[in-house]
Amino acid sequence: MHLGVIADDFTGATDVAGFLTTAGVETVQLVGVPSDDVEPEARAVVVSLKSRSCPPGEAVGDSLAALAWLRARGCRQVYQKYCSTFDSTPQGNIGPVADALLEALGAELTVICPALPVNGRTVYGGYLFVDEVLLEQSGMRHHPANPMTESHLGRLMEAQSSGRAGVVGFDYVEEGAAAVTRRLEDLRSQAVRYGVVDALLPRHLDVLAEAVDGMPLVTGGSGLAAAMARTWSDRMSPEAAAAKGRPSGGPGVVLSGSCSEMTRAQVTRYVSAAPARAIDLERTLDDPSYAHELAEWVRQRQADRLAPLVYATIDPAGLRAAHERFGAGTGRAIEQVFASLAGLLAEAGTRQFIVAGGETAGAVVQALGVGGFNVGPQIAPGVPWVRAIGKPYSMALKSGNFGREDFFFACQEEKA
Repeated sequence: MHLGVIADDFTGATDVAGFLTTAGVETVQLVGVPSDDVEPEARAVVVSLKSRSCPPGEAVGDSLAALAWLRARGCRQVYQKYCSTFDSTPQGNIGPVADALLEALGAELTVICPALPVNGRTVYGGYLFVDEVLLEQSGMRHHPANPMTESHLGRLMEAQSSGRAGVVGFDYVEEGAAAVTRRLEDLRSQAVRYGVVDALLPRHLDVLAEAVDGMPLVTGGSGLAAAMARTWSDRMSPEAAAAKGRPSGGPGVVLSGSCSEMTRAQVTRYVSAAPARAIDLERTLDDPSYAHELAEWVRQRQADRLAPLVYATIDPAGLRAAHERFGAGTGRAIEQVFASLAGLLAEAGTRQFIVAGGETAGAVVQALGVGGFNVGPQIAPGVPWVRAIGKPYSMALKSGNFGREDFFFACQEEKA
């Protein structure tokens, strides 16, 4: 195994897996810490955890267990994957997990690189930008679980880790890999643990990939991982790498739990053309028959040209109002309804699941009892089709802000 990726949520895992496959590397995505008898045959393996917003100690424990499994299979290099918007709180979990992985690997320094220029995520002067505005000015400022009100990655990392952070600035990256390596060595000599690297263009990621070659632990978004894979000499064609993950046919459904800005636009666009039903938040809390009702509604509409949509996607004001009215358990109740709905639909013959939102995707995948995926072609940057190993499901698991407004149509090869 050349590269082992430890991802902090399900859609983030499919994000990096899709970019690796597009780079010509056959990739397997596994759900949760794998058991000892799992032996995937792939150059890259992505372990998808639900460690983004759980207690830090739990995130560290799961990540170390994933690391032990990867190392036992001869993994040459480890990649800690987090979101390109650095989704976290001042307590973690990116920092505590990075601390623990560095210690376990006996490494002194790693890089921080969430940049994904193809999706508008860039880093300059250590500051993270989303579509040319600072992270703290983007829609992530209103995220319900981890509102991002700081844009400097060094300060974000130092707030939640035990190490100091320094910046590998734009001039070093423009000069080339040797200059980046010298700057990283300089930071190491100053006992800096985390090197925040600038990247504005895809070619900058190629420079950084060369500079981190051989580094025991690399951390970042999917962009740098893909650039690292592109340096390998024995890659396949993207078509060959994606062959096992191509979607199968069968009845489908669209499930959206994300409240991100892009998902809201995607839902609005899709509702205008396809059968759609908004989740009744109050009924998720006190009506055990609600998932059955939703499943019947979906089944009656699966013969339509476009797959039916069930969504809990609302704007920030509506989300705040829901939390004020129904309490902090609203999110968990919604996840449970989506999980129950997915299970009922699978039993009735649904074979394609298009899912928006990391927590929603995790709930659906677990409800379907999926242990791993073969990764297929990308629908949009960071969103591939995946096929469940040993089960008849094809899935598109989308991070909230990924894809264009016509994403749900694109999954079904429809024009918006």
